[in-house]
Amino acid sequence: MTTAPLPPDAPTLLLVDDDEVFRRTLGRALERRGFAVNCAEDAEAGYALAAQEAPEYAVVDLKLPGDSGLILVEKLHALGADTRIVVLTGYASIATAVEAIKLGATHYLAKPANADDVVAALARNDGDASIPVADNPLSVDRLEWEHIQKVLADHDGNISATARALKMHRRTLQRKLAKRPVRE
Repeated sequence: MTTAPLPPDAPTLLLVDDDEVFRRTLGRALERRGFAVNCAEDAEAGYALAAQEAPEYAVVDLKLPGDSGLILVEKLHALGADTRIVVLTGYASIATAVEAIKLGATHYLAKPANADDVVAALARNDGDASIPVADNPLSVDRLEWEHIQKVLADHDGNISATARALKMHRRTLQRKLAKRPVRE
């Protein structure tokens, strides 16, 4: 994807996102910030690129065609434990954030995020204790979304198994999953 010559010691970054326009735009923005960017549209292609040369940094979308971004995070971490991985998603939930960190991600960002947000997340080494604690509990809708995401993760993304575990019709679960999570 390189558009301008980068120094040979430019840090390598793997960008995996199935949204072509977003991937191209973010890739160019990260190149302007000094990264040598390799792009992939799914977990399989991303892993193939990483297996050739383990990247120093990776930005991985959570929801990808085929294997999820969580599976790719685990594989990237196994390839190189020092790879700094940021999971980027439009389907943010507490359950997936916790799993991403457990599997080796350095940070987790909810979309929309810009290149500056991504670079800042890649550079962060510690948590931020100054983040305010919410005064209000989560809404029932948000709690439902979080619970569904946790059960879905427990069943490796299998909709039918998740629906059975939740004692819910599969189509009802699919409708709930198609909705964006409720913002607090």
